[in-house]
Amino acid sequence: MTRLGDLERAVMDVLWDSVPGTSDGVTVREVADALDGRELAYTTVMTVLDRLAGKGMVQREREGRAWRYRPAASREAHIAQLMLDALDLGGSRDAALVRFARSVTGTEAEVLRAALGAEAGHTGPADGGAGLTDRIGDPRAGRPAPADEATDR
Repeated sequence: MTRLGDLERAVMDVLWDSVPGTSDGVTVREVADALDGRELAYTTVMTVLDRLAGKGMVQREREGRAWRYRPAASREAHIAQLMLDALDLGGSRDAALVRFARSVTGTEAEVLRAALGAEAGHTGPADGGAGLTDRIGDPRAGRPAPADEATDR
């Protein structure tokens, strides 16, 4: 997945923040108006949106003489893909994933536990399944995972 430049990210933020309740999308003018503090030319915003469409980041639909733009994926899906791409950069995806999991806050760890539990069809270790803390250690307690489990995935 392509990383976004500063202006592309600002435009995507406008789209992500503008579209949730509607599937209509937004026009170049509406994006330019939302980026008012940046004092960008209409044509600059139009070019950025065109490039984002070329990268597959936005979808566009003709409305009269104008285009309406909407994100091709949610902000969360984009961020998740960036995280997956980052995991592929290193030699050991598992080691990077374990290090990340150990760095999250207690609240974030609970979110991960719930997501892993839902994915496995249970709510966590209380259901008899191996939860996040069983596999990587409890980040709040500073308890490391067993060495053989941390590298064998």
